Amino acid sequence: MVAHSGRILFVDDDADMRDLVDAALAGEGFDVRTCAGGEAALALLGQEVVDAVVTDLNMRAMSGLELCRRVLSAHPDLPVLVLTAFGSMESAVDALRAGAWDYITKPVDMEDLARRLARAVENSRLRREVARLRRREADRAAFGTVIGRSGVMRRVFDVLERVAATDIGVLITGESGTGKEVVARSLHEASDRRRGPFIAVNCAALPEQLLESELFGHGKGAFTGAQRAKNGLFVEADGGTLLLDEIGEMPLAMQVKLLRALEDRRVRPVGEAREVAFDARLLAATNQDLHVAIAEGRFREDLYYRLNVVTIELPPLRTRGDDILLLAEAFIREMSERHGVAIRGLSAEAADRLLAHDWPGNVRELRNCIERAVALARHDTLRVSDLPPAVRAAVPAGRAPKAMAAPAPEPVAPVEEAEESPVSALLPMHEVERQHILRVLDAVEGSRTRAAEVLDLDRKTLYRKLKRYGVEG
Repeated sequence: MVAHSGRILFVDDDADMRDLVDAALAGEGFDVRTCAGGEAALALLGQEVVDAVVTDLNMRAMSGLELCRRVLSAHPDLPVLVLTAFGSMESAVDALRAGAWDYITKPVDMEDLARRLARAVENSRLRREVARLRRREADRAAFGTVIGRSGVMRRVFDVLERVAATDIGVLITGESGTGKEVVARSLHEASDRRRGPFIAVNCAALPEQLLESELFGHGKGAFTGAQRAKNGLFVEADGGTLLLDEIGEMPLAMQVKLLRALEDRRVRPVGEAREVAFDARLLAATNQDLHVAIAEGRFREDLYYRLNVVTIELPPLRTRGDDILLLAEAFIREMSERHGVAIRGLSAEAADRLLAHDWPGNVRELRNCIERAVALARHDTLRVSDLPPAVRAAVPAGRAPKAMAAPAPEPVAPVEEAEESPVSALLPMHEVERQHILRVLDAVEGSRTRAAEVLDLDRKTLYRKLKRYGVEG
C-alpha cells in the first residue's frame, strides 16, 4: 500500500458511509474531516484549509452538485470529487458541468478512490504553489525590469532608486551574465532622460580605430571608406544615456581620449579639428576587477575615479536564494508566450535542481536554461528531464552525490525519465528555508556574518536557525 498525504473533506448524510470512508482513507494516510451536509461543509471550509473535497451526489438538504458549485465559487482551485450510487451519463455530465474534478460511482473501490484523491491533492498543492509564487512576484521588490526579493538585491534597488534622478556617473560591476545592461537600461528608464535614447556599445567588440570613430564620430574622408561624415554615439545619445559595456577592455590610448571627453563634455570626430558638445549621461559596466587592472597598468586610475562616482555591484545568482525561482517563473511566462506553449510552472524536483545549481553563467544562463526547457517540454509543468544536463546533475542540499559515469553527449530528443509527479516533493517552507540557508552558508565559505548579510537576517536569528538545523560551531 502506498502511503498518501493530504487533508480530505468527505460529505455524506449517511453516517455509516462517513465512518467507512473515514476509516479507509485514514488507513491510506489521509487526514480526513467529515460532514453530514453541505452547509456544515461550507462552514468548515471557511475555517480550515483542505486539499480536496469528496461529496455524495444525493443528499437531502443540499445536493452534491449544489455543494460543488458553491465550493468552487469560493475556492476555484479546490478539487471536488462527486460520489453517487446512481451512475449514469446524465449525472456524470451534470457533475462535470458543475466543475467537479472527478466522478465516482458506488460501490466505491477504496484503493481507487485513494489514487484519485492523491492526484487531486497533488493538483491542489501545485495550484497553491503557483499562486503563491505569482503573489510573491506581484509584490516583489523590483527596479524597472530587474526583479528580486533577496536582501542583496533590495540593497541594489535602494541605490538605483537614489541615483536614478541624477546625472552622476555609475559604474556597474558583476560577473558575466548578472544583468548589467538590464540594470543600465532600467536606470535610464527611471531617469529624467527616459524620453531620450539609450545606446549601449561593447568596448571589447571593436578595434581601437573603429571604437574611436564609433564613439566620437568622423569627418568625410577621415579614413578609407569614410564617404560621408558621421556623428558618434556620444552625440547620438544626446538627451539620453550611453552605456560603455566592458569598459575594462578599452585600449589605453582610447582611455585618454575618453577621459578628456568626459571632463570637457565635448568630443572631436576623427579627422576633424572641430569639437562637438554632447549632453548624455554616461554609464559604464565591467566584469573585471578594475583595481587589479589599474595595478597591472591596463586601466587608468584617473579614468576609474571619473567613472566611479557610484558603484553598483550586482551579486552572482548563486547568492540570491529564492530569486532563482522568481526569475525562472518570469522566464517561463516569457518563453511560453514566445513559443506558443502553455507551461504552468516548475515541478518541485525541477525547482530543487535550479536551486542547487551553481549558475556560473548567472541570469543569462538561467534564461537560456528555461528557454530550452520550455521548447523541449512534454508536459504543462517543467520537469527535471526538461533541464540541461549540468542542471539535472546538480545535487540538492543535504543529499549525497551519486557516483556518475562520464556524461554522454546530449541527445537531440532526451529520453524521458521515470514519471515525475509535478508536486510529489513540494517542500514545506521550513525545508525550503533550511536548504537556502545552508546553500548560502556554503557559498560564503562558512562565514556566519556574510551569510546573515546575504540572507538579510540578524546574526542571532541566523545562529538560532542553524542550531535548530543541527549546524554547530
